[in-house]
Amino acid sequence: MSTTCDSLQDTEDPSPAVPRPPDGGYGWVCVAACFAINCFTWGVVASYGVFLGYYLENGIYLTATPTDFAFIGGLNFSVAMLASPAVTSQNLAVTVLVRRNPFGIHLPMLIGVGLQTAGFIIVSFATLGLGVGFTYIPSIAVLSQWFRRRRSLANGISAAGSGIGGLMFSFLVRAAISNVSLAWSLRITGLVSGFMNILATVAIRSRNHIIQPKQHPFDMDLFCRYDVMLVLAWAFVSMLGYITLLFSMSNFASSIGLGESQSANVTAFLNLGIALGRPFIGIISDYFGRIQTAGFITLLCALSVFVIWIPAISYGITIFFVIVNGAILGVFWVTIGPICTEVVGLGELPSMLSLAWLVIVLPTTCKFGPVLYLKGDSHVIALILRPGLGNEFLYPQIFAGLAYLIASIISLELWRVRRRSTVVEYASSQGAPEGETSVALTARQNP
Repeated sequence: MSTTCDSLQDTEDPSPAVPRPPDGGYGWVCVAACFAINCFTWGVVASYGVFLGYYLENGIYLTATPTDFAFIGGLNFSVAMLASPAVTSQNLAVTVLVRRNPFGIHLPMLIGVGLQTAGFIIVSFATLGLGVGFTYIPSIAVLSQWFRRRRSLANGISAAGSGIGGLMFSFLVRAAISNVSLAWSLRITGLVSGFMNILATVAIRSRNHIIQPKQHPFDMDLFCRYDVMLVLAWAFVSMLGYITLLFSMSNFASSIGLGESQSANVTAFLNLGIALGRPFIGIISDYFGRIQTAGFITLLCALSVFVIWIPAISYGITIFFVIVNGAILGVFWVTIGPICTEVVGLGELPSMLSLAWLVIVLPTTCKFGPVLYLKGDSHVIALILRPGLGNEFLYPQIFAGLAYLIASIISLELWRVRRRSTVVEYASSQGAPEGETSVALTARQNP
């Protein structure tokens, strides 16, 4: 594929000799494995909020401030994303040293399982983020290798695992702390997630030996492409809204006078919405187009914030909002793999995803801003200013809504650029004169 700055080719198949994805078969086993990986990596990370609440309420570490705890929680997420160059470079190093990679994606994933398990049992979360990154990142490109027509559906089912995991572990950890002890709740979480991640790692299979993708963690040629920069901009801006919204809801419920049980239910229903909505985003995305769907749902996220969340003052409206918005706010996680594949092709997918993970490091580091804000200890991103009257979450709400609105405009521009590229390429292949290419094709359905 050409990597010049004016290249906008759709090179989903890196060479004519590479067979198309089978769209099924063992790919469905990989879907189940990726679902489990999402459940027992990101779902487990979500349980840190339960531990955080316990530490703050019981004064476990007297010298630690809420800022310290929240910063650790943010690092769990951002360090996982920072692991992407190391994972990609590791695969490249093994290939260079032994002239092939007999371990495939399994070696970094098993390293990740060990680091994540140790993070709960031995080193008090110190290696949790790195372990999640080494386990999750190699798996995200696998489904795009196995599916073409149902690619977004497969990714949607996989991404739903984080919602199921968050829902499950939030209740399990809380029950384990109450009925057993803090120490054993950590051990149980580490052992259960470690065992399930090992099973998923053994089951998953990539098609790297067929596709032979590039393994460059920093492919600077990609930065020359306008469509690539639009994808990265959409990822960054939408993640600002996602993080602000996702980790504000429990505290927002408390701020409008809801009790502890009702606030916990708000988080539970949010995770339920995530689990139920992501497969449907995949179905819609496969039918109407990945980029179009991502843009439309990103816009819906913005509208839901302004129309439902800001006016919400009761338990019923809040529950309605978290179910509706939970179903759509994670559109990034469902569509990032298929969109990157559509823009750069399977051959450069690992390199493109590595850049996407690095781009979202900054917004994900600030994930626990709402906790800090309400504790009055620090101010993070949208939570720098506090309204003097009424709704104390008004500024974070406006920030989240505007972030999603801007992200939807970026995705609209990406759709325009990709559509124009497709029209020009189709017209050129048909021998149409240069001046007539704009009407050669009205649109192309996603493969």
